[in-house]
Parts: sequence; structure tokens; C-alpha cells
Amino acid sequence: MDEVSASTPPGAGPGGRERGKGGLRRFLRRMASTKAELEAEELQKTTGDEGATPITDCAARKRHCVAGTLRTVTLRPRGGAPALEAELYDGTDVINLVWLGRRKIAGIDPGRRLRAEGLVSEQDGRKVMFNPRYELRGGA
Repeated sequence: MDEVSASTPPGAGPGGRERGKGGLRRFLRRMASTKAELEAEELQKTTGDEGATPITDCAARKRHCVAGTLRTVTLRPRGGAPALEAELYDGTDVINLVWLGRRKIAGIDPGRRLRAEGLVSEQDGRKVMFNPRYELRGGA
């Protein structure tokens, strides 16, 4: 038989905390959070569901799979050749996805969910993935 201390209220979980009281705490935290914080939290959940590595955990010179939402998509020439750059945000950090020799890729638009896989490198202190494999996810 389990022993219950006199100071622990009935229905309390580990650590003496009562069960069922976290709902109010979560509700109040969500009410006090900004829209950006709530979106980041939601992105982090969906990234985990897709089996992707959080961008903050991506190490340079290693292959990783990342998932998130495209914030910006720009055309920037690199060495005289076109390069399509997209900023991917997953709620933890940002990584730049760069497709060399491309001016446009159908479906690569701001607000689009995307899953990308490739070698992560660093340029000017920012994480970059060149010519990643990608998979378009649900709409904007």
C-alpha cells in the first residue's frame, strides 16, 4: 500500500500539486502572451510533430531536417548568378534556405509551411542551408 503524508491533499499528484489546477494557469499565461509568442509556441509543436530538428539545435556542418514557416522570400544574386533566398522560422530560430541558380520556385512564398533537409552551414553568424531538399506543407 502507498503511504500518503498528512500534509499532501487528496488527489494531489507528484510533488504535492493538485491535479486539474494547471488549466487556469495555462489560460492566464495564454491571455498574457503576445500573438508572436503564441505563434512561436504553435510552430514549435508542429515542428516536433513532423520529426524535424529545432533550428536552435542545428549544428554547423551537419545534415538536419527542419520545418517551419517561410517569413521572407527574396532574389539575391550571388557571384553574378541568381539565388533565391527564403527565411524559415520554426518558433525557436531562423535559418536561411538558398537555392543557387534559381529565380523562382513554384510554391516558395512567404507564409508557406515547408520542411527542408540539407547541410547546415554558417555565414556571417547566421545559419544557412544551400540547395536543400524541400517538401511543401499545408497552405499559408
